Amino acid sequence: MSKSEMIRARIEPAIKQDAEAILSELGLSVTEAITMFYRQVVLHRGLPFLVRLPNETTQSAMMDALNGHDVTEWADLESLKKAHQ
Repeated sequence: MSKSEMIRARIEPAIKQDAEAILSELGLSVTEAITMFYRQVVLHRGLPFLVRLPNETTQSAMMDALNGHDVTEWADLESLKKAHQ
């Protein structure tokens, strides 16, 4: 089937650049990635990933992290691992 439809969308430039760099590393063009996404939407009869609002516990934890409440910082991964052995 020939490609004859066009899609236009506005997106933040930084997101576009970051996504295109990743797609390039994967060996995909933007057109190929969008085609893959659309095919998955058709196969799944909806979005091919979960889209949900976080529950109250998760929302509270996210707000705490954003506001710096009850957050522990570690110098490196090894320090974190040692603290939780």
